[in-house]
Amino acid sequence: MPALSAEDAFRQELLRTRNYDGATPGPHRSDLVARHLGKDMPAELCSTGEQKALLISVTLANARLLAAERGGAPLLLLDEVAAHLDAERREALFAEVLALGAQAWMTGADAAFFTPLGDGAERFAVADGRIEAM
Repeated sequence: MPALSAEDAFRQELLRTRNYDGATPGPHRSDLVARHLGKDMPAELCSTGEQKALLISVTLANARLLAAERGGAPLLLLDEVAAHLDAERREALFAEVLALGAQAWMTGADAAFFTPLGDGAERFAVADGRIEAM
C-alpha cells in the first residue's frame, strides 16, 4: 500500500490499542536478529558480555550517524553499561563515548569500572535519596 495509507492504518491501530500495551503494534514487538561474525554464530548463543557489546556497538553506531546528520552527538543514557564487559571492552566503550563528544550518563553499581575515564567524566553517588559529587 502507499506510504501515506500505511501511516494512516498504523495511526488508527495505535489509537485502537493505546490502552493495551501488550497489543500495541510497532517495532518494539520485533526482535533484533544479529550474528557474531568473528565466531560465526547467532548473537543469542554468545556470552552475556558479547551480547552486551553488540548492543552497545549498535547504539554507538546510531549515535555516530545522528551526530553526522545533525552536527552534534545525541544525549546518551547508558544504564549499567559496564556490567558484563571485560576491561578491554569497557576501555573501548569509554574511548568511543569520549571521542563522540556526547553528553553521556552512565550508571553502574561498581565505581571502579569507570576508573579508565579519568578526568574525562564527572562522578556522582546516589544514596538515600540524595545525589552527591564524588
